[in-house]
Amino acid sequence: MADNRATSFGAQAQDYEAGRPEYPFDAVAWMLEILPAGAQRVADVGAGTGKLTRAIAHAPGAQIVAIDPDPAMLAALRENVPGVPTFLGAAESLPLPGDSLDAVVLGQAWHWVDPVRASAEIGRVVRADGALGLIWNIRDERVDWVRELSRIMHRSAAEEALAAGNPEVGAPFGALESGVWEWSRPMTREQLHRMAASRSAVIASAPEEQENIHREMDVLFDSLDFADGVIDLPYITKAFRARRGDR
Repeated sequence: MADNRATSFGAQAQDYEAGRPEYPFDAVAWMLEILPAGAQRVADVGAGTGKLTRAIAHAPGAQIVAIDPDPAMLAALRENVPGVPTFLGAAESLPLPGDSLDAVVLGQAWHWVDPVRASAEIGRVVRADGALGLIWNIRDERVDWVRELSRIMHRSAAEEALAAGNPEVGAPFGALESGVWEWSRPMTREQLHRMAASRSAVIASAPEEQENIHREMDVLFDSLDFADGVIDLPYITKAFRARRGDR
C-alpha cells in the first residue's frame, strides 16, 4: 500500500472498531454472487478490525482469511472475529500461494493501493473465473449537517478517490460492475467522535488540530436533535466487482 496513512490506523484500532460502520449484507452478497457455485474461499485484504471479514465469515460455508499490513489492526480483528486466520501483507504482496482463492475483497482499502500491481498480484492468487470485490461506506453529504461534519473532519482519501470516478482495476480482471445502497446508522455523539478519531487525516494531524476538530464537532452536534442521545447518520455504500479472466 503506497500511502503511509494506510498503516496509521493501528494506533486507533479501538476507535476504528467503535466508530466505523458495518457493511450492508446485500452489498457484500452482491460482490460475491458472480462466483461459480461452491466457490467459498475468500481473502479480506486490508481487513482492518474485521468489519468486512465478519460479514463474509457469517455466510454459510465461507472460508475466509484476513490480511492487513498493520499488526495492531490484526490483533483487534482476532478479538472481533475469533477463528479467522490472519496474515501480515498487502494487496501488492500477498502471503498466499497461487490459485488458492475464489475471491479477494477489500473494504475501504483499494484507494490505498497501486491498482495495477494489486490487480496483478490478486490475479495470481485468484483462480480463473474468481472475483475481485471492492466496497466503501461513504457518508451521504447531500444532507447539510453531514456535509458540515465532513468539512470539519476533512475529506478522506476514500472520499477524494471516489469523487474522482470509479476505481481503476487492471489485468487480469475484466470490466467493473457497480452497485449502490443507501441506508443510515444510528450513532451517539461519542461514536461520532470516535469515528473522527479513526480517520487518517485526524490521526496524522497535530494534537491541537485534533482538539479543534472535536471542538467544532461538538458545536455542530449541539445544533442537532439527538433524540434519546442518538442521531441517524446517512450512508451510501458503493460496491464494485470484476471477474478474473482465463489464464
